[in-house]
Amino acid sequence: MNPSVFALCPSWRTLLAAWLVGGMAWSVHTALQAQTPAAPASAAKAALTVQVVSPQIGQMPIVLSAGGNIAAWQEASIGAEAQGLRLAELRADVGDRVEKGQVLALLVQDVVKAELAQAEAAWAEALAQSAQTAADAQRARGLEGSGALSAQAIAQYATAEQTALARVAAAEARVATERLRLGHTEVRAPDAGVISSRSATVGAVPGSGSELFRLIRQGRLEWRAEVPSAELGRLKPGMKGVLKTPGGTEVEGTVRKIGPTVDAITRNGLVYVDLPGTVGGAHGDALRAGMFVRGEFRLASRSVSTVPASAVLLRDGFDVVMQVRDDQRVSQVKVRVLGRQSDRVAVDGLPPDARVVARGGAFLADGDTVRVVSNASK
Repeated sequence: MNPSVFALCPSWRTLLAAWLVGGMAWSVHTALQAQTPAAPASAAKAALTVQVVSPQIGQMPIVLSAGGNIAAWQEASIGAEAQGLRLAELRADVGDRVEKGQVLALLVQDVVKAELAQAEAAWAEALAQSAQTAADAQRARGLEGSGALSAQAIAQYATAEQTALARVAAAEARVATERLRLGHTEVRAPDAGVISSRSATVGAVPGSGSELFRLIRQGRLEWRAEVPSAELGRLKPGMKGVLKTPGGTEVEGTVRKIGPTVDAITRNGLVYVDLPGTVGGAHGDALRAGMFVRGEFRLASRSVSTVPASAVLLRDGFDVVMQVRDDQRVSQVKVRVLGRQSDRVAVDGLPPDARVVARGGAFLADGDTVRVVSNASK
């Protein structure tokens, strides 16, 4: 090429120098890539470090959990027996503790007292007439056989005497009826207990038998626990049941009886547990009729395998533990929880020499590899 061309086009020299420098840089980059080792496709999964425990044999009370409503042992419906009388006074209200025979309400008595007085007057009149006819009949019988009175007249005197006696009895019965009506103007408690509801209103005219008050007899409450039918055979009258109040207090009761039927839908049976104290008593502020509470029945103690509570997990509705095999992999094993006490859980379904992950099992899946360190304390 003519040197004059380079002289006329100095940019050729610049382009040539750039090309030479770029080629050298590419050569160096290629050499460095050849010397760098390739990264591994995937890193090995790191094993989780765990502590394991073996089941511990011990005595533990077996409990059966249940839930149910607090209810009155028995409720009495108290109504007005007198008809057509107005309520004049109320002497009891909801929550009051009453004694057997105590007056709860008064009905207006004026009309009944007036009718009683009239009945007593009629009774007195009947007694007087009876006395007169009895005397006449006695005189007529004295003249019998004398010919002064015919046999028919004597019989009439005797009949009049019997009629007068019947009128006395009728008048006496009416007096008793009016006295009974007067007594019905006082609405009384049929038993001792606590008033749970009141529908009576001063000035109202309740019908015969209409409810005015409802009474929790003797103030007794009971827990009606719902227990699965398969577990009813484990319970018997006299066993203890412990329930927790909303405030966290434990209340112990006694199984009174077990219901003879099972609900066809829930497959649960009712267990009736008598509770100590009464409404408004020791636990009156904590337990009230209509509340739903949970509790448990304490069955006989027996030898069981126990593991720490932290080792038992709940997955897919089942209680499970993570058991470590000899190849340092974990297996998810279903167990049956028999009871709990403090930080220990009684389980069924584990061999005595099983190695169970003490804690942290929630982070493991079936088949995961683990690294076992020194065993956790039992």
